[in-house]
Amino acid sequence: MSEFPTSIDPGDLPEAITRYLTARAARDVSAAAPAFAPDATVTDDGRTHEGAEAIARWLGQTDTEYTYTTTLTAAERDAPDRYTVHQHLEGNFPGGKVDLRCRFVLTHGLIGELSIAP
Repeated sequence: MSEFPTSIDPGDLPEAITRYLTARAARDVSAAAPAFAPDATVTDDGRTHEGAEAIARWLGQTDTEYTYTTTLTAAERDAPDRYTVHQHLEGNFPGGKVDLRCRFVLTHGLIGELSIAP
């Protein structure tokens, strides 16, 4: 029987994920961007952003496009280098409320892949 996925305390998430989540909540692109590996990919809203420059642009765009609050509702460790974070967002975006699943893959302690989906 596999030990994964396992529910974990959000305080037990790896530093790169915690740094990203904290920076995103503060709308701090300069703090969020270094959490990603140089060749990382982010898939959000049906679009994939590849590499540090594209991810920094994506971070900046999403921080200025809408105003919202984020509540972390659960965290799971899916494998030694894979984590899922569940978040509830409320704001002035279409629909006003959404529950998201953020799937992280770590590479050398940094975020190598992030996939965000409802």
